Amino acid sequence: MMQQKKFLMSLMCLYLLQACVPPLPGNQARNPLLTVPKAYPEYGRQSPHGSSSIQKSHNSSTADESWQSFFADKELNELIKTALKHNQELKILEQEIQIANNKIMARQGEYFPKLSAGFSYQVEKFGEFTSEGASDAATEFLPVPTVPGVLHNHQAGFFTTWEIDIWKKLRNATRSTYYHYLASIEARKFMVTHLVAEIASTYYELIALDKQLHIITRFIHTLKRAQEVANIQKNSARATSLAVKRFEAEVFKNQGRVYRIKQEIALHENKLNALIGRFPQKIPRSAKQLDKLTPMQFKTGVPFKLLENRPDVKRSMLELTASKIDIKVARARFFPSLGIDAATGYEAFSGNYFLMTPESVFYNIAANISAPLLNRQAIKAAYFSANNKQIQTLYNYNLTLLTAYKEVTNQLATINNLNKTYELRLQQVKALMESVEIANMLFKAARVDYLEILLTQRDLLEAQMELVEIKRDQLNGYVALYKALGGGWRNAPAERC
Repeated sequence: MMQQKKFLMSLMCLYLLQACVPPLPGNQARNPLLTVPKAYPEYGRQSPHGSSSIQKSHNSSTADESWQSFFADKELNELIKTALKHNQELKILEQEIQIANNKIMARQGEYFPKLSAGFSYQVEKFGEFTSEGASDAATEFLPVPTVPGVLHNHQAGFFTTWEIDIWKKLRNATRSTYYHYLASIEARKFMVTHLVAEIASTYYELIALDKQLHIITRFIHTLKRAQEVANIQKNSARATSLAVKRFEAEVFKNQGRVYRIKQEIALHENKLNALIGRFPQKIPRSAKQLDKLTPMQFKTGVPFKLLENRPDVKRSMLELTASKIDIKVARARFFPSLGIDAATGYEAFSGNYFLMTPESVFYNIAANISAPLLNRQAIKAAYFSANNKQIQTLYNYNLTLLTAYKEVTNQLATINNLNKTYELRLQQVKALMESVEIANMLFKAARVDYLEILLTQRDLLEAQMELVEIKRDQLNGYVALYKALGGGWRNAPAERC
């Protein structure tokens, strides 16, 4: 009889293990993109002065530099430093990192035994015409004659439960949570790169607006002098009042343009202050700074370094690793779970006998094993979702890497074209400045019509304004390339924690 029972128990255990995991589809995900082009495309990398501003380098990249060394402007560096301390979005992400760290702590506690202490008090009375009541009435129980009719049960002790992680379900869940924690750190770094780049771009736009305001103010002064000359010529009958009115109208038009630029300056100052994390105030800067800024010397490195430097690429890879582990966790839910419950302490129906040893001592220990057999739709759905999540994170990683490479190549092309455009526009400005000097001399001598000098000065103004915009776009292009290569999240060695 005992042999038959053992045989039946063995068959049941085998059935439990065999029936644990149903036929499931395999992992449909492909390997992530780890092979990238060996080099970035060539775009005629020449600066406006003829020297190469972007250099190839297989050993290093400008993205390896800290933002303190990349940006030579002390006032800009001070703004970035303040923003990294007070930006509200960064503070939100820092709390996300702490939340992810707390989840690791919670997961780690799940695969250790849980111990608790407890006390309970219970009053119980069985009917006399029940099996329990009749049994209690007939039972002699020392040191009292019989079991009391009303039982006051007192219990105090320690209780423990432990789910033994035989399939590494709990440990894999902890590993997955850890990779999500690392991904949250990379998310903050990615936010830092965006913040640094946005502050630098807004700062350069601000000093470009200052430069344009200076150009228009100087142009208005030039127009007023030309208006005075036209007025003198009118009084001497060498010109008509039409010339005076045309110059006057041009002055009014550009005076209105001044206020539009001042409005843009106010908006950019407010934007910078918001990024820094403070209320609006004056941004310290010099309008002459734009002329002093020259194109940065760049080392692009090799595309493979994007895997090391771009925080968004690293975050996507960490999330992909976590999703692979999540599949193991979901699959382990089909297997039997083994648990151990134990308790020990004192228990008695009267407080007088509560601490009697060993009579009032109780203890128990039990092991249980259980496996899902019927209606496992929820477990299957969780497994399928984990598998689909892995495929989704794989595609997200590939998309992130492709986007990173595209951003770098776009900025390389942009910088090359802007450098050539700047050189040509600079030659145009020089030619127009000479034309204005000639037109002024001829106009004072009444040898050309007022329209000649008006149109020439207007062309010079527009060319100078466009030259400032191209210079601004140049600087922003280098900032965008620095961000695209993965630069901006590193601090200088002396300031690293």
